[in-house]
Amino acid sequence: MAIQPWRTGKVVRIEQETYNTRRYWIEVPELSSFDFVPGQFVTLDLPIHEKPAKRWRSYSIASWPDGSNVFELVIVLLDGGAGTTYLFNEINVGSALTLRGPQGVFVLHEEQLNKNLFLVCTGTGIAPFRSMVHHIHRNNIPHKDIYIISGVRTRNDLLYHEEMNAFEMDHFHYIPTLSREEWEGKKGYVHSIYEDHCTGKPDAAFLLCGWKNMIDEAKQRIVAMGYDKKDIHQELYG
Repeated sequence: MAIQPWRTGKVVRIEQETYNTRRYWIEVPELSSFDFVPGQFVTLDLPIHEKPAKRWRSYSIASWPDGSNVFELVIVLLDGGAGTTYLFNEINVGSALTLRGPQGVFVLHEEQLNKNLFLVCTGTGIAPFRSMVHHIHRNNIPHKDIYIISGVRTRNDLLYHEEMNAFEMDHFHYIPTLSREEWEGKKGYVHSIYEDHCTGKPDAAFLLCGWKNMIDEAKQRIVAMGYDKKDIHQELYG
């Protein structure tokens, strides 16, 4: 896949999603349409270091292809994170950002949509999955059961929660779980949820997006259930 050129994007909208997470809408004025495949990411070149490799930060696209030249990122402020600190403190509506993309191969394939699809994430790892399910719904793409299993610490950490709860698509299941707070929903980590739904080993594909510890444990557990490693695809955050 060819690497895209660096372009200049303009921030056209910012919303506070949670206490430590913001949504950024970025327009690419030189393009009439910013075309991408759900699951892909963009890389920002931020003025935070002399060495290019230490200035680059990559974020999955949280919106879906709609024919426009605007896309959305959802970004969490990391303690001590130079990139997110810059974005939160220095970037406002009207600010310019140097970006490259779309890039990446963490995308859906037809054979995965012919199986039960488990989209397992932590934190902002929900971004590519939000893009995927909206794309599937808006384009009437045939699919079997789709599960978004989203793990966060507390209710205040849930991203796109009301939107996902209200999302109306046949055979779509949104299952958030909290690891550090009691509530009316699922409690604990993501792993027991997909394991419960895979009793009897139905034909399934697994996409994992989030922190390394979750992904490493999920891969071990999925293989232990009898699935093949080729049934698992991942996008690592952090």
